[in-house]
Amino acid sequence: MAESHNIVASASGEALPADGICVRLRFPLSGSPSGRWSRDLSARLTTELTGHAHVGHLVLNDVVQGDEIVLDGVEAGEAPNIAGAVERAVDATNKACAATLDDTTPANPQAEADAVARTVAERQRQ
Repeated sequence: MAESHNIVASASGEALPADGICVRLRFPLSGSPSGRWSRDLSARLTTELTGHAHVGHLVLNDVVQGDEIVLDGVEAGEAPNIAGAVERAVDATNKACAATLDDTTPANPQAEADAVARTVAERQRQ
């Protein structure tokens, strides 16, 4: 069964008590994603935001909480980029999970895994 989720409303913000620099953003989703979908989204968000100047406080572990994407540590300087990054990551995650049958289905076929292992083994022998 394919899995797909969408952001269903605008993000809401909460002040974080730690140092006053960052906020928490909550993006409501159309449902509660599986663990696989959640991990994929976290990885894609990491890729989207790598190299940005204002992401030093951003926490991307356990970014999906129930039926929300929760970003802790968003700095004001990154605010203009966050919406696009989250939307692109959700779209890419939905595409990647479109053919997934269940949460235990590997992302890559076994043949591809075997080919990668052979390449690594050959390099080790050199």
